[in-house]
Amino acid sequence: MSKYYCLIAGLPSLSPDDTKLTYSVSDFKSELEPLLSERDRQLMRWFYLKFDNRNLLSLVKKEPDDRFDGRGVYTLYNIKTLFQSLKEDDLIPKNSSFPAYFPTFIRAYLARIENEESIDFYMLEDYLSALYYAEAMKCGNEFLSSWFEMNLNMGNLLSVLNCRKYGLNKEQFIVGDNEIAGLLRQSGARDFQLGDAGEYMTELMQIVEEREPMVREKRLDALRWKWLDEQTFFKVFDIESVIAYMLRVEMIERWVALDKARGDKTFRRLVSDMKKESTDTLEEFKEKNK
Repeated sequence: MSKYYCLIAGLPSLSPDDTKLTYSVSDFKSELEPLLSERDRQLMRWFYLKFDNRNLLSLVKKEPDDRFDGRGVYTLYNIKTLFQSLKEDDLIPKNSSFPAYFPTFIRAYLARIENEESIDFYMLEDYLSALYYAEAMKCGNEFLSSWFEMNLNMGNLLSVLNCRKYGLNKEQFIVGDNEIAGLLRQSGARDFQLGDAGEYMTELMQIVEEREPMVREKRLDALRWKWLDEQTFFKVFDIESVIAYMLRVEMIERWVALDKARGDKTFRRLVSDMKKESTDTLEEFKEKNK
């Protein structure tokens, strides 16, 4: 197994409270990925596929092409070609290297369109994530498999809670056949009898009950961060620590972007309020001076 002493030693330290980054996922992909062995690059591919997932969702939502995220494995042309081929002939293009869950997701989406069923893109996102984690669990690396299983459990649990909230059939949204998926399918209890099913499940059940989405996501990422610290404690210079570092970078990048978007929204609201206040003051002045 390859060791990455110089690579790990040269990476800037990270904290969950960081509000800016000196190093990004794109930086790593362009500058440091060539330093990895071929086997480890294939493992790292599973990390990049999460950006392809976002690009696929952007495509089915018919968002502008400029929303394309270049951090993924595939080009926009690749994804569009697969989608169109499945839509027209239900065929996967020759020499396609897409993971199996990509056509599975597209076919499920096209079936809903053909049956004129309503599309809930939040539910679609949960479904795609669950498919991704279920397949990635078979990557052959114990650390990554456990990471993907934890996220599969998170995705399944959130999907089932959404199904309960909106009166949907949970069977359509639970993916995988691990212990947690089985309990979610079978149990009608409020807590799905998950308390003793895993080391983090008690904490996870408490987190998913949080009603404020942003707070819930922050707490889920805090749980992920703690898990990464524990799992890589004795693998400081292995590929697991490299992947864990990139997972942390992606978390910070996401929250920095969300905080900026939230800041922009707040600024626009303040400007709007100021304009309204100015208009109200002007109208009051006119009334007084008629």
